Amino acid sequence: MPSPRKPESAIDVGGVPRERILGWLADQLKVARFRDYAPNGLQVEGRAEIRRIVTGVTACEALLRAAIERDADAVLVHHGWFWRNEDPRIIGTRRRRIGLALAHDLNLLAYHLPLDAHPVWGNNAQLARVLGLLPDAAPDEGGPLTLGSEGLLWAGTAPGLPTLAALAARVRERLGREPLLVGEPDMPLGRVVWCTGAAQGMMQDAIDGGATVYITGEASEPTTHLARETGTGFIGAGHHATERYGVQALGQALAEHFPLEVTFVDIDNPV
Repeated sequence: MPSPRKPESAIDVGGVPRERILGWLADQLKVARFRDYAPNGLQVEGRAEIRRIVTGVTACEALLRAAIERDADAVLVHHGWFWRNEDPRIIGTRRRRIGLALAHDLNLLAYHLPLDAHPVWGNNAQLARVLGLLPDAAPDEGGPLTLGSEGLLWAGTAPGLPTLAALAARVRERLGREPLLVGEPDMPLGRVVWCTGAAQGMMQDAIDGGATVYITGEASEPTTHLARETGTGFIGAGHHATERYGVQALGQALAEHFPLEVTFVDIDNPV
């Protein structure tokens, strides 16, 4: 993946055409290759020209209001709207959120699995950067080695960290939250596999891929038993905490490529 180019010259005083931004994002994130749980790209249409973008993890009401306060033209998130199997009615919180976007002519752009998987700006890549994990290199492609049917699991090592407890302490220090830890604290680290967000259901894939420790955001009731019965260390580092960094990196890439003002707003979430 080539590095982002320097910003284009200002297109006009109105900003950058929305379709140009959407086209660039679709190309860079390889959106077409993913079978996702929600639409990727433009979810709510707002102004045709974009000057200011607010980025965040989730398109919650608080983030929308922060964007409105900053006179943003677009909101760019990892977790958007219109998820598969959701109640499709526009009532309650959905009505309030959509009403705010429409009333203020806000574009809502959301990228879910494509942002998880991107080799540079993605959530897995950025979590590795923050935690000091070293991804294994894919033997043929030159990029990171990935596991699972969608390539959403990353594998590698944690240089300089000898034990599960040391890795958990790194997570605590750098993500700013107490992780859920399952396993013997003094167990030596071997192969570390990670996937941000709610990827606890992919733990068996991680184990099949040789994981001695698995890091993700959340845990389900069976997670503890699977970890104990296979002798695999497990770290639940927080869904929000593990996915704060990809959208920031993507926003920075946008600001480097286009003449845009991009601001990340962190709406705290302990989950």
